[in-house]
Amino acid sequence: MTKAPSRHSDAHRHIGVLPAFPFYGGPPVNPDVKARATVDELLADLDAEGTERALVIPNYGVPDPKHSFELNELVVEAAARDDRLRAAVWASPRPQDAELTEKALTLVGETGVKALKISFLLGGSVEDAECQVQLDKIFAAAKANNLVVHVHTSPGAQSDIDKVGQLVDRYADETPVHLVHFGGGVSGHIKLIGTRFFDWIEAGKKVYTDLTWSVGFAPYWLAQEIERRGIGGDRVLFASDLPWGDFAGEYHRMIEAVGDGELADLVFN
Repeated sequence: MTKAPSRHSDAHRHIGVLPAFPFYGGPPVNPDVKARATVDELLADLDAEGTERALVIPNYGVPDPKHSFELNELVVEAAARDDRLRAAVWASPRPQDAELTEKALTLVGETGVKALKISFLLGGSVEDAECQVQLDKIFAAAKANNLVVHVHTSPGAQSDIDKVGQLVDRYADETPVHLVHFGGGVSGHIKLIGTRFFDWIEAGKKVYTDLTWSVGFAPYWLAQEIERRGIGGDRVLFASDLPWGDFAGEYHRMIEAVGDGELADLVFN
């Protein structure tokens, strides 16, 4: 059996409770049953897991982004309160969120803020000229403050790696881009592991990722390719994506995929 790492950090998890919402025409529900409303609850989870450090991001998922913007104060509070925690501030590429994003970007200099998080799940597009204005502002703020930009990826629509990958091409020479969910599905995994992820690294792009929500084959194939090519081990980070992800599943799957040598040390620390 593969030995567990001596320590582990979580590069991507959420805090905050969202209102119930009638997803897909059903009744109002809260599917994120492990959502935590307070810093104390979050720290208790870290203790139970043995997680040494974590990057915390406002929870999101309901169609109204104002709830995630409101949680920016909570992640900043978390990072200021405990050195185990670092914060990612929620921002938006949508022009209709410009005022909220401007307010969010005033938090980038707060203690423990290390990243900005954006997603196209709630609308907007990498190829929309009005979104481009907001993206330039977000990435400029990240560059000026040495922050990473976390971007949601998933197959199809505006979060597909063919779309989101354009942000790597545009900005990642100077600003680190973290591709959350490693493409989010079979098509994204194959495009990234087959060549694109490694091509970006070889081109000098500051690109990072985590394997949350990935399809079963992806962590194993990625680990093999990292070993074969000799690059990329320092660009893959363990994450849980709680409360939407599952700590035990993500943790043990990554242990089995990366083994207990140098690659495991890079991924989990």
